[in-house]
Amino acid sequence: MTPSQVCIMLAIAVYLAVMVAIGIYWSKKNENVGDFYLGGRKLGPFVTAMSAEASDMSSWLLMGLPGVAYLSGIADPAWTAIGLGIGTYINWLIVAKRIRIYTHEAQNSITLPDFFSRRYNDNKNILMGIAAVVIIIFFIPYTASGFAACGKLFSSLFGVDYQTAMIISAIVIVGYTATGGFSAASTTDLIQSIVMTIALFVVVIFGIQVAGGLNVVMENAKALPGYLSLSTMYSVSENSSSPYGFLTICSTMAWGLGYFGMPHILLRFMAIEDTQKLTLSRRIATVWVVISMTVAIFIGVVGYSMSKVGAVPVLEGSASETIIVQIANLLSQGGIGSALLAGVILAGILAATMSTADSQLLAASSSASHNLLQTFFGIKMSEKKAMTVARCSVIVISIIAAFIARDPSSSVFGIVSFAWAGFGAAFGPVVLTALFWRRCNKEGALAGMIAGGAMVFIWKYMVRPMGGAWNIYELLPAFLVSFAAIIIVSLMTKAPEKEITDVFDRVKAMCSSVK
Repeated sequence: MTPSQVCIMLAIAVYLAVMVAIGIYWSKKNENVGDFYLGGRKLGPFVTAMSAEASDMSSWLLMGLPGVAYLSGIADPAWTAIGLGIGTYINWLIVAKRIRIYTHEAQNSITLPDFFSRRYNDNKNILMGIAAVVIIIFFIPYTASGFAACGKLFSSLFGVDYQTAMIISAIVIVGYTATGGFSAASTTDLIQSIVMTIALFVVVIFGIQVAGGLNVVMENAKALPGYLSLSTMYSVSENSSSPYGFLTICSTMAWGLGYFGMPHILLRFMAIEDTQKLTLSRRIATVWVVISMTVAIFIGVVGYSMSKVGAVPVLEGSASETIIVQIANLLSQGGIGSALLAGVILAGILAATMSTADSQLLAASSSASHNLLQTFFGIKMSEKKAMTVARCSVIVISIIAAFIARDPSSSVFGIVSFAWAGFGAAFGPVVLTALFWRRCNKEGALAGMIAGGAMVFIWKYMVRPMGGAWNIYELLPAFLVSFAAIIIVSLMTKAPEKEITDVFDRVKAMCSSVK
């Protein structure tokens, strides 16, 4: 192992040790399952904002966006980022406050499936059971993709066996999540967002210097027709461009719709201590998301210029997603200080992955142990036993995810896209109508959840392959179908009972009184 690799490993080891220490610290603070899964609703505004966005972005921010920009110019990643930026702001603006208040009023619901059943007085917990199954179905492979990304990073950096690297990464993530629960995941997410931010800015500044300056970077990009255009898709490999039409723009921006149904993001809204401070959280979250995505896209543009001057290898296909790793490796050759800084950058990639994996793991665990075992199947247990079961479920789900991720060719970003669509369509319209439509009932919510989830599969595997006008991201049509199903079925069935509408009216009044 070279001196630079030793420095990189040292930086990453320190980072991982801090994550585990945080888990141990919070393990002593969790007194019950509510603390383990929702942190006792005591999150501050800054932790709420940054943990929500760090758990959202994953390694897609540091690898996916730069990779797409490197290969195809800014149109595709920019419209995706615009959709996500708008979705982030609207989600914080209209959903955060109301779901925080409503989940507390709805018998102090501590998970999203809890809220669905208690919002409609679903005594049979059908909504809860189906929602829990949806979360497990999508989050286990989603978590596996995070484990796989960590394994690939270590394997490519140090030449170690992929499966060994993946398992070690999984053990660290499981370690602090199973011990510290939600509070540990949220605190580590805050730190991880800071590490991610440092990584983004160090990479873009170093990359510009190596490429010959900002003017050279822009001249190289402008030399490619449509590379910097929002209405043209450029292909570096084919040296050609094609129109980026209105339908494609709508399809790409539809990524923003997914926010309304993301359990791990909505949990942060539910956990904030003071609803009066949500405005501050919204501003912090939105500014960070916009800046970080902009810098990530520009890293792809800078990376192309670095390839052009021979500073980094020319990357093709999925290899373009390693552009930030290539830049970090180049930086590490500048001495011990530079190698340590490169370690921080690579820890940032690891942080992006871990901040999402821990949240997914916790959400899947709560669905399995709290929603299915304890509530749906009615297995009674003490608080102490419930905490043990919660931690054991984290470990069991991690083992399954690690088994799925055992193959080095495991897909990472394809799973992220599909799972994002699944949650956005199955839960997004259900969340919005539960919060804002008084007439919505249990039957409508159930119909929307099933229709949205099913349409994601139907559109992905049956409709979208036809190409042409049908080549639309599955989240958009599935989201609309789910909304339509909720409205139609709710209006065709019995109106909700007075007890349910009284709670809705009370929550509405409480939201109006909170500035």
